[in-house]
Amino acid sequence: MSGVLLAGGAVAALFASALSTQGVSSAPDGPPEKIQISVKTVNGSGCPKGTTAVAVAADNSAFTVTYSDYLAQVGPGADPTDIRKNCQLSLGVHVPQGFTYAIAQVDYRGYGYLEKGAKGTEKASYYFQGSADTASRTHDFSGPYNDNWQTTDSTDYSALVWAPCGQDRNFNVNTELRVNAGTSPTGTTSFMAMDSTDGGVNTVYHLAWKECPSAVR
Repeated sequence: MSGVLLAGGAVAALFASALSTQGVSSAPDGPPEKIQISVKTVNGSGCPKGTTAVAVAADNSAFTVTYSDYLAQVGPGADPTDIRKNCQLSLGVHVPQGFTYAIAQVDYRGYGYLEKGAKGTEKASYYFQGSADTASRTHDFSGPYNDNWQTTDSTDYSALVWAPCGQDRNFNVNTELRVNAGTSPTGTTSFMAMDSTDGGVNTVYHLAWKECPSAVR
């Protein structure tokens, strides 16, 4: 499977739909210039080299991370290490002068197949380079389960952690998928995936914006 960057128009349409349905807290308009996001480092069994892509919405409202080889599984043919997959991304984010941003909401999507008695877990944490403030969330799934899954981590506007004004700090994202066979029948396979072959399944990071004090512009 290979990663695919979505075209700008498709990305913007996807984000507009997600924002209207998820009720992200309102905030001042972002910068008129498009922000720049680059992948600085990628590490982890869930994101081998060349299997991760990042795209920014045309209106700076959000960005996506798309994985194409992110699957944890247990059962016949699976290696012992396959029960847990993780990915650590360090993203370089350049924001136009006079603005700062925070992560208001993250939508994780994937597909899961869990036999009765099996359990799956999706976990994520994120923080700015040099900051002690780390947001972490865990979501659990129980079998029987055979469907798409989505989890949402959101933060009230008053509790958002903002990037430092006037500085480019890397935004670090750590994600994990885990599968436990539990009491599922011997010889059966269970898995949790957060990957995509066509760019249609991705993680969406919704951004909140505010203007920096004039002294740091």
